[in-house]
Amino acid sequence: MSGDFAQGDVDRAVAALAAGQAVVIPTDTVYGLAADPRSSAAMERLFTLKERPNGVPVAVLVADVADARGLIEWSPEIEELAHAHWPGALTIVGKALNAEMLAGTGETLGVRLADHAFVHACAKRFGPIAATSANRHGKPTITDPDELQDAFGSEVEVIVDGGVLDGIASTVVDVTTVRPTILRQGVVLIKSAD
Repeated sequence: MSGDFAQGDVDRAVAALAAGQAVVIPTDTVYGLAADPRSSAAMERLFTLKERPNGVPVAVLVADVADARGLIEWSPEIEELAHAHWPGALTIVGKALNAEMLAGTGETLGVRLADHAFVHACAKRFGPIAATSANRHGKPTITDPDELQDAFGSEVEVIVDGGVLDGIASTVVDVTTVRPTILRQGVVLIKSAD
């Protein structure tokens, strides 16, 4: 797994998430704006900071495949994708099993097992973490920690510096359709089912 981190950064991020606050964390792709997906207040805070329309989904980062299995309806297709690309930059959208996740915002849920030691450590301690790219809606993604202060300043409680990141977004594939549908082609190359 990629990503060096200090244990104190994990402590600060987990404490802030548990308090319902928003945090900015490094991932294996871009910086993520993260919050507790079980808290409607935390999710509202995340959407406000992101300036994101309410209908636009947010993914959940997990510590392991077992956590993912508890969040979405598992299938042989998901098993194959997870086995081939996790941990890594693939977000799998499946039918949500946990109504409280993302404060009950939809019937589907995007789940990702990131290939980053910091994310893994936080999700292992805290549980699933809602995350979206740390930028205002419609603006370029942020890969340089120096830009995070300009973008969010004192609006987020914790910003974890993970250095300059690769900057290629995760691939998003929806497996709730008859054939898997690529919603966003990112760093992981998936062939279309068409």
